[in-house]
Amino acid sequence: MADAAPASSLAVVDGLPRCHHFDAHRCRSCTLLGTTRDGQLSDKEAHARGLVSAPVWLPTVAGPDVGFRNKAKMAVGGTVDAMTLGILDRDLVGVDLRDCGLHSDGLRAALDRVGSWVSDAGLTPYDVGARRGELKHVLLTESPDAELMLRLVMRSTALEARVRSRLPALLEAVPALRVVTINLQPEHKAVLEGEREIVLTAEPTLPMRLATGVTLRLGPRSFFQTNTAVAEALYDQARAWVRDLPDVRTAWDLYCGVGGFALHLAGAGRDVLGVEVSADAIAAATATAAELGVPARLVAADATAYALGSDAVPDLVVVNPPRRGIGSDLAAWLETSGVRHVVYSSCNAESLARDLALMPSLRPVEARVLDMFPHTTHYEVLVLLAR
Repeated sequence: MADAAPASSLAVVDGLPRCHHFDAHRCRSCTLLGTTRDGQLSDKEAHARGLVSAPVWLPTVAGPDVGFRNKAKMAVGGTVDAMTLGILDRDLVGVDLRDCGLHSDGLRAALDRVGSWVSDAGLTPYDVGARRGELKHVLLTESPDAELMLRLVMRSTALEARVRSRLPALLEAVPALRVVTINLQPEHKAVLEGEREIVLTAEPTLPMRLATGVTLRLGPRSFFQTNTAVAEALYDQARAWVRDLPDVRTAWDLYCGVGGFALHLAGAGRDVLGVEVSADAIAAATATAAELGVPARLVAADATAYALGSDAVPDLVVVNPPRRGIGSDLAAWLETSGVRHVVYSSCNAESLARDLALMPSLRPVEARVLDMFPHTTHYEVLVLLAR
């Protein structure tokens, strides 16, 4: 087993972040690599301020700009003997990105070993053009404790027995692996994963022990922010805001996932409810709440449908929607419900601005940009709203 990760593809040259894959036009995902980090941050701040009229903007959370990703989503290409883990180019040819500098050292080292194991096991890469082969993606997640969850996205169960028989060799090569699964995605379309998950290890979840004092349980199909350090700052900021608000005795966390916001806000004297459509995520969040001994109830349901169908109105609502935002129905409910405070966590300030326009009674009080995605135009923005 190798002791070190492949050298990072990212380096700072004359004050600018550079990547040899980007310079060679093999991968152009990091669109801001020609911009200094300070320039990236100031542009993101200006963009957010132009869309959200908050009277107070807290200092931007920057976080590290290399080795910050806790998840690698690698398309599999090439052949068994010459396999690539990375992306597919316009001609559907695999581009190997095992040395991607966005990934942590632990991910890069593990990807190298997983790639070797995949080849040794004879797991045939899926050929998109020919529509044949089995292994489509390798998804690898690292916890703050450097434990790993590996998901092999495959077209069918044809090679399941082979994977199982070679699992001991994989665990020996990558001893940090805690969870290994096969995800089945049989359809020929640009979808990362399928609905069925086959867990191959005794442990079905990856503990994410955060510096905030909360350990979340991450299941194979559960969502967690890709930047752990900035996610911790995100949860800390929400907790600080809510702690300083008077008389917040009831709070809802809509789109709660594995309970990130809900479990950080739960405490003595506060009834917290988390709502998430994924039953697996809710099961994981429920187990975490029991382990922490905090008063949090978790419900598997659609966030909008739950809010519209409930007779209760909490003192505070947290929303953490996908890029499309919360939409007109939930925004209208928040506007007319009488909820006194909303904490809105958004990965798309443009959909956030559209949603805020539908809730004129809820005014921004404070806001903060969190640079969850360095070297791209994307960022997270957290806003505290008050009626």
